Amino acid sequence: MAVSTEQKQWIKATIPALELGGETLTTHFYKLMFSKYPVTATFFNPTHQQKGTQPRALANAVLAYAKHIDNPAVLMNAVTLIVNKHVALGVKPQHYPIVGECLLQAMKEVLGAAATPEIIDAWAAAYEQLADMLINAEATLYAKQAMSTGGWEGQRAFKITAKEQESELVTSFYLQPVDEKEFMLFKPGQYITVHLEIDGNKVTRNYSLSDSPNGQHYRISVKREDGGVVSTFLHKNVNVGDTLKLGPPCGEFVLDNSIDPVVLITAGVGLTPAISMLKAAAGKRDIRFIHACKNKAQHSFAALTEQLSAEYSNLETVYIYENVEGQIKQHHIENHLSNDAQVYFLGPIGFMSTVKNIVGKLGVPAERQHFEFFGPAQAI
Repeated sequence: MAVSTEQKQWIKATIPALELGGETLTTHFYKLMFSKYPVTATFFNPTHQQKGTQPRALANAVLAYAKHIDNPAVLMNAVTLIVNKHVALGVKPQHYPIVGECLLQAMKEVLGAAATPEIIDAWAAAYEQLADMLINAEATLYAKQAMSTGGWEGQRAFKITAKEQESELVTSFYLQPVDEKEFMLFKPGQYITVHLEIDGNKVTRNYSLSDSPNGQHYRISVKREDGGVVSTFLHKNVNVGDTLKLGPPCGEFVLDNSIDPVVLITAGVGLTPAISMLKAAAGKRDIRFIHACKNKAQHSFAALTEQLSAEYSNLETVYIYENVEGQIKQHHIENHLSNDAQVYFLGPIGFMSTVKNIVGKLGVPAERQHFEFFGPAQAI
């Protein structure tokens, strides 16, 4: 369904209401959808609902779509990230009518009299336009994954071949396919989706692949979170010989193909995709690896990074122990930053905000700044 010029004007007319109450709208939307269609809750991490980050991310996305309704193509970078998340979770075309129904109902209930028939019709057309865009892009990615060497669609059984403790909070799991057939290579920085059933409830979580692509195994490194249902289950209940169901690798936060110097700046468990990038780039590019964590006991992969640093003269490591996860200051970065560097950073939201501010002040162009959120996208 094409969005008419008149409908675009109605969409724009809702921008002030979305700016003021978008998060109220999306919070109501999720409650409504989970109530009417409980199966949809399996696609979401309840922690992100409780903290409000998921409704906030959706509110920002809806607002951005309204603001760019004349030219949705400018949102393609955001669309690409959403497509990867959806494919990782197994979102299919039949799920879109559910979302559309509940979103329009939420608009009627939250906006009240302001949700005129014209506005609801306009948003119905706009949603259908967006859904078609996402469905087509997701179909392309599903097909690409399935047709890749060793690729698959949906869930595939992998066995745990090794379980190793990396620090007092992080444990790594090595995974090989149960069918012993070839499996997809991935790009350093990508993640896989783990599908579990815990206490009768189906849950999914994305975990970065923490080893370089090697054709021998996948490795995920999981931080045990306080109150984390899935991370606690993996740490305590999943052992060598057990099987996990995995989705194929996804994600656009990947190491570039240039020979530019690389600066990897991470905090806490944010170092997991950076370890994959580090191992892939070691010996091929100048690398500065800067990692912040509370203390040595919580420093994962320290032995590995020191081994690589000793082996390769073009790799330097910087460790910051400040008793606060993600504490970092400008002087930690500025002496290790070259003008032509590609800068990757990942960690808690406050850490990423600080790093983005620092590297911006130090003159790193936006196109050389690369970051990703473990959960829903947030403003930094």
